[in-house]
Amino acid sequence: MGVIAENLREIEEKIYLSCGRAGRDREAVRLMAVSKLQPEESIREALDLGLRLFGESRVQETMSRTSLFPEDAEVHLIGHLQRNKARDAASFYHAIQSIDAVRTVEALEMRLDQAGRTITAMVEVNTSGEESKQGVTTYEDLLEVARSVQEAKHMRLTGLMTIGPISTNEKILRTAFASLRDFRDRLERDLGAPLPELSMGMSNDLEEAILEGATMVRIGSSLFGERRR
Repeated sequence: MGVIAENLREIEEKIYLSCGRAGRDREAVRLMAVSKLQPEESIREALDLGLRLFGESRVQETMSRTSLFPEDAEVHLIGHLQRNKARDAASFYHAIQSIDAVRTVEALEMRLDQAGRTITAMVEVNTSGEESKQGVTTYEDLLEVARSVQEAKHMRLTGLMTIGPISTNEKILRTAFASLRDFRDRLERDLGAPLPELSMGMSNDLEEAILEGATMVRIGSSLFGERRR
């Protein structure tokens, strides 16, 4: 068994146990392989192991290897999207999880219309208060951005995304993830539409995220090993 295969087995066990602790079915949580900065051979190995949901952070990097992903793979942009990359992003990604501004929605909508494509989208929320992280910070801003996505013809709003705080304290982590769930619940009421997805939890905090309702965990280093620079 290769290193990635062994890592995947351990991650799956951790997800299974966390779901059990939360009283949730394992099928309620999807595993995203975060392939940013990973060599192509590692991505091929992940594909050979049956993984089909991938997260990429850099549009330019993704565009250099689109042929690597088979038709049944689902590739999401999880890194910050610059508006000057909207055309490339609109041409390939199945979903963009990092939307945090109305102007980004407008740029994407124009490019998606030109490409004749429709994608799913999530709004990124900064639940940690850390300045180094992207995302809206207030419910008012979240509602404004979410409404702009909801009104777009070529985007379907499915939920919210966040990056957990830099901490190993379970209470701090769970509080941040719970706040995303609370935002989602409030947003569903205000928009009058279901938002089933909560993309939260990474290699170091997936257990806490699952306990607070994550439907998608984004795993990079625990699966592939440390990223190349």
